[in-house]
Amino acid sequence: MVTITVPLVLTSPRDDAMQLYRAFKGFGCDTAAKITKRLSSELSGDVKKAVLLWLPDPATRDATILRDALSGDVIDLKAATEVICSRTQAQIQQVKQIYHALFGVYLENDIELQAKDDHKKLLLAYVSAIRYEGPEVDRGMADQDAKHLYKAGEKKLGTDEKAFIRIFSERSCSHLLAVNASYRNMYGNSLKKAIKSETSGLFEFGLLSILQSAENPAKFFAKRLHKAMEGMGTNDTTLIRIIVTRAEIDMQYIKAEYHKKHRKSLNDAVHKETSGNYRSFLLSLLGPNHP
Repeated sequence: MVTITVPLVLTSPRDDAMQLYRAFKGFGCDTAAKITKRLSSELSGDVKKAVLLWLPDPATRDATILRDALSGDVIDLKAATEVICSRTQAQIQQVKQIYHALFGVYLENDIELQAKDDHKKLLLAYVSAIRYEGPEVDRGMADQDAKHLYKAGEKKLGTDEKAFIRIFSERSCSHLLAVNASYRNMYGNSLKKAIKSETSGLFEFGLLSILQSAENPAKFFAKRLHKAMEGMGTNDTTLIRIIVTRAEIDMQYIKAEYHKKHRKSLNDAVHKETSGNYRSFLLSLLGPNHP
């Protein structure tokens, strides 16, 4: 007779995934490399991409995503912009170090090669600028920045992109929120609407990514996930990138924002758009199915 012992507390799939992650971190470099190689040979398709991206630390994940987006078989400047413009200065500095250590090139060099025009200038400025990231805000300076942005955009014929690049790359999240409030109070319009009316393409997406990540990063990523799954087909690269990189950071907030906007759970949406082990792994990272 075989006796099966059931644990008193059942673990969730997310707990299992976290245990795998922690166990992997405990191995030495050689053993970790062997496990990665074995997983790579055993898995395939989207589940392989998701699992292999999940295994490293967050900064290495970001560096890997950026390298693939900027030098892979398919250049994905939108993915690179999303990652760069939604990270803090401290996160970007760490990613830059790992990027160079892993790939032997500087992140700035790959941006220089692939991006163009004002979009390139924004990304280069954002990864290079030294920003204060604390909560304190100089209200007078915020008012001045709002005036400069108005003069650079809505007030003039054409757009002074340099002013947008300087303010959006050099100011803290708290400061940008204060600038947005000042802009609305002074001119009756939001910075978001001003950006949409004055800019376009990847440059517009970069500015909006910085602003929306400062305002509500969970809402920003919930919107990106919805876009990845709407219409015919699914953008699995985006789905994997966001779920894997945000699982340990703010996934519960992202799920709440998704449910608030679309009146259905993110888990249900992912379940509908995926299948098999790939579905199971993503759902394990999402955690329990409640908003």
